[in-house]
Amino acid sequence: MKNTIEDNLKHIHELLATGNFIEAMETYLHEDVELQEANETPKKGKAHCIQVEHDFINDQVAKFVKYEAGNYAINGNHSFYDAVMVLDLKDGTTMVSEQVVATEWKDGKIYRERYYHV
Repeated sequence: MKNTIEDNLKHIHELLATGNFIEAMETYLHEDVELQEANETPKKGKAHCIQVEHDFINDQVAKFVKYEAGNYAINGNHSFYDAVMVLDLKDGTTMVSEQVVATEWKDGKIYRERYYHV
C-alpha cells in the first residue's frame, strides 16, 4: 500500500522531533527537490540540499534542543504545517526558528518546499 502525504508527514515529524534531519531528507526528498528559506534563492537537488544541511549541522550546531510540528493541512499534493525548532549553536547562541512550511509533493516525496519564518 502506498503511503499517503499524511503518513509521510507524520513520519517526517517523528524523525525531526528526534533530531534526525539528514535521515528525514534522505528518505523524503525527491531527487529534483527545491528547498527555499523565506525569500532566499532556492537550493536545488537532493544531494546538494543534504550536503548543505550536513555542513550546517557539523559546522554550527552544538546541541539539538527540540523540533515541534503543530497543525497541518493537506490539499491535493500540497501540505502546510507550522513548526518550532530550537538549536544551541557552537557560538554560544540559541537559534529559535518558528516557521510555516509549505510543501508540494511528487511521487510521495517532497518536490518543492518553502519555509516562511514568523
